[in-house]
Amino acid sequence: MITKQYERYLTKLFLKNIFIIVIVFIFLSFFLNIFEEIKYFENKENEIYYPIILTVLNIPSIVFEILPFIFLLGVMFFFINLYEREEIEFLRSNGIDNIKITTLISAVSLLMGIGLIVLYYSFSANLKSLYLNIKYQYSNTNDHLAVVNEGGLWIKEKDINSNRIYIINAKNYKINTLENLEITELNNDYKLINTIVSKKADIRQKVWDLTDVKIYSKDKKTLIFKNYKYSSSFNEKIISNLYSNLNSLNIIQLIKLKDNYKSIGYSATEVRLHLNKIYSLPVYLTLTTIIGTLLMLRLNFIKSKFFLVVIGVLVSVVFYYINYFSILFGKNETLPVGISIWLPQILIFLICALGLTRLNEN
Repeated sequence: MITKQYERYLTKLFLKNIFIIVIVFIFLSFFLNIFEEIKYFENKENEIYYPIILTVLNIPSIVFEILPFIFLLGVMFFFINLYEREEIEFLRSNGIDNIKITTLISAVSLLMGIGLIVLYYSFSANLKSLYLNIKYQYSNTNDHLAVVNEGGLWIKEKDINSNRIYIINAKNYKINTLENLEITELNNDYKLINTIVSKKADIRQKVWDLTDVKIYSKDKKTLIFKNYKYSSSFNEKIISNLYSNLNSLNIIQLIKLKDNYKSIGYSATEVRLHLNKIYSLPVYLTLTTIIGTLLMLRLNFIKSKFFLVVIGVLVSVVFYYINYFSILFGKNETLPVGISIWLPQILIFLICALGLTRLNEN
C-alpha cells in the first residue's frame, strides 16, 4: 500500500516536471517565432494580430518535434527535485530502488507517447494546416506556386522578363534531385511554346542541371540534349520545405497519401519516413526517459543544476544528429525506411540495456 502511494507520488512529480518544461518551451517558441511572423507581414496590409494568431497555430507542431528533448529535460529536473528533497535514499529504504523508479517513469513515458500520437498529433496537424492556409493567402508569390499531390510535385512559376509561364511536374523527388521531369512553357496567354522532358534534374542551385533532355516545340520539332540548364526560382531547400509540411496532415491523411503515391508509382519515401517517425515516438520517448535516468543516477555527484542541464542538452544534440543522418540515408534510399528510423533507437536501446544491468549499483 505504501509502495503504491510512493508510485503515485513519483508519477505526479514526473508529469509535473514534463508539464513545466512544455510550458517553458511554449513561451520560448512563441517569442522566437513571433518575430519571424511579424517580419513576414511587415509589408502587407492586415490586422496586427495576424502574427500572433499564426504563431499560436504553429506552436503545437513545434512542440511535437521537440518532445524527446522535453522528456529528457523533464527526467533530469524530476531527479533534481528528488535529490534536493533527499528522497532517493528514503525511497530505496522503502523498497523502491533505481530499477523500479526507472520502470515506473519509463512506463509513464510510453503511455504518454501513445496518447500523444492518438490525441495530440492530429490536433497539431490540423492547426499546422490552418497555419499554412492562412499564410498562403498572404503570400507574395502568387506567380510562383508549388504543391505536392497524388500526381507528384507541381510547380508554377513566371518569368517577368519574358512574360513566360512554366508548369513543372516531377514524378519523383530525392535529395537534390527531381526525376521524370516535364516542363511546359507557355506564353502570357497560356498558349503552348514548348515542352521540356528530362529524366533527371540536379536542383541544388536555382539553375537546374537537366540530363537526357528532349524539347518538343509547338511545331512538333524535337531537340535532344545530353545536358541542359533551366533557371528556376526554386532550389533544393525550397522544395524540401514542401515535404516538411507533411506535419500538416493527420495520420489517416498520411496513410491515404502514401497509398495514392504507391498506386501511381510515385515515391512514397518521404511519407513513409514521416509515418514511421510518428509511430516510433512512444519508444523514442521511453528510451529518452531511460537515458535521462541513467545520466542522473550516474552523475548524482554533480551538484550544479546548470552543468547537468548542459549535459542533457549535449546528449540531445548527439541523439538529434544520429537521427538526422540516419533519416537522411533513408531519404536517399541508401537505407530502407524502417531501418533509417529504427536503427538509432536500437543503438540507444543497447546503451540503455547496458546501463540498466548496473543501475542498482549506485
